[in-house]
Amino acid sequence: MSDNLPMAVHAPLTRAQKTSLLNLVRRAAKAEILPRFRALDPSEVSEKTSKLDLVTAADEAAEAMITRGLQMAFPSAVIVGEEAASREPKILDALGDAELGFLIDPVDGTWNFAHGLSLFGTMVAATRFGKPVYGMIYDPLNDDVVVADEDSLTTWTGPRGRRRTLSTADPKPLAEMVGYIHMKLMPPEVQPQVAALYPRIGRPDALRCSAHEYRLLAEGHCDFVLSCKMTPWDHAAGVLLCQKAGGHVAFLDGREYSAAATEGYLLCAGSEAAWKTVADELGFLLGPTPESATLSEEG
Repeated sequence: MSDNLPMAVHAPLTRAQKTSLLNLVRRAAKAEILPRFRALDPSEVSEKTSKLDLVTAADEAAEAMITRGLQMAFPSAVIVGEEAASREPKILDALGDAELGFLIDPVDGTWNFAHGLSLFGTMVAATRFGKPVYGMIYDPLNDDVVVADEDSLTTWTGPRGRRRTLSTADPKPLAEMVGYIHMKLMPPEVQPQVAALYPRIGRPDALRCSAHEYRLLAEGHCDFVLSCKMTPWDHAAGVLLCQKAGGHVAFLDGREYSAAATEGYLLCAGSEAAWKTVADELGFLLGPTPESATLSEEG
């Protein structure tokens, strides 16, 4: 827990509220996301900043439905959806000072979704003064969910109520690690140096879906996720899931994560030892800042 917050930070949701939130996300997926998967009309897909940064009718409709539900349940909360923030970036300014905030990524992995690839998810996080205190990553296709909060460990729950507690991977040498690196979102001048590390990593990759990258990290199936585009809806839930599954999260310069952060290189790893192994290879990134990264993290 940070010593710099205005008051103690605790999980803000009751058990009943967490159940209601999951039911809200499920309803949004059934009503607005799944009916459009592999059925999008060209008119329902548009570009935000480039051909790789898309928004669909599913993103817009699901976010609107989840936002309405949160506004009814938490009328004083600051609610930030990815698409709303794309239209009005200033809504992010209140997040760091909000006693209770919510972040919504209705369809994380929009490029995948828009191209019929079954690799997307819905991410919702609650924050107190920018610190994640509740995180949910929901898979609409499989109707399962990974959740964590400040008072409980990261758990997976399946469609029939099956549950298991998740744990991140044990430390291992870099040559044996599986890691997700968002290299193409980094400044062009550092990309060659990052790419030069790839042969030394067991399996470097990127799924274009933070939801599933963070789920795999929390489940112990990968070892680290390195990001530079600090769109908070892409990271807040995943950061908490990683931490409560036994992982270690920090910016490369040592700062702890805050959803109010606007720049930096965020490294989430399965353990503090794994974090240090990767961070020791990335010192060159502490020179340039990722301000020139202009694409949205995963759409």
